[in-house]
Amino acid sequence: MPGMIVNVKVAAGNKVAKNDPLLIMEAMKMEATIYAEHDGEIVQALVKAKDCVEAGDLLIVYK
Repeated sequence: MPGMIVNVKVAAGNKVAKNDPLLIMEAMKMEATIYAEHDGEIVQALVKAKDCVEAGDLLIVYK
């Protein structure tokens, strides 16, 4: 969904567990937290706070 990134909570090299918060975005005047779908390590955060994103944009790469 299109929106604006409010806060990125991870950086490259961070380890995350399933359901850890990755970022917060604002869409349709509401904040939504995006959570990790599985355990892994952040490879790259492709966005930063105040970036505007479109539906389908890749936000964070993790393995």
